[in-house]
Amino acid sequence: MQIVEYFKSDRPEHWLCQIGKSDWGAGQFLYELLSKKTFHDVVGENSKVLMLTNGDELVSFCTYSEKDDIQPTELTPWIGFVYTFPQYRGHRYMEKLFKEIENLAEAENVHDIYISTNHIGLYEKYGCELYEVMNDMHGEPSRVYRKHVG
Repeated sequence: MQIVEYFKSDRPEHWLCQIGKSDWGAGQFLYELLSKKTFHDVVGENSKVLMLTNGDELVSFCTYSEKDDIQPTELTPWIGFVYTFPQYRGHRYMEKLFKEIENLAEAENVHDIYISTNHIGLYEKYGCELYEVMNDMHGEPSRVYRKHVG
């Protein structure tokens, strides 16, 4: 398995098609942002889409971004759009992407990374702690987790 950064890939059309196969609304939103080339406008200029691949297959993907669905906020950076395709679930593959994000954060001298979610019991497995419940862009409460880096 290999980690590929979408914007540095030599096959972005292939990976866009794979992201589009996600059966999750947020995955479809990511597909739309990438298709319309508005991703960086929405989540920040230096944001990345990280993908765990197995040959031509997309296993998992997520973003490492300046902004997420909690707006406005001073909190940054964010892990977002976290998704593993059903046939790959249960093997902790996302952990590989999280470790890559931790490495990126450390290189940027970032000490905390945030995740906005309604899942309970998922991100705790990866060392995240509940930070606060905040309202997302739609005014809905969301659990914000913090992962300390370094």
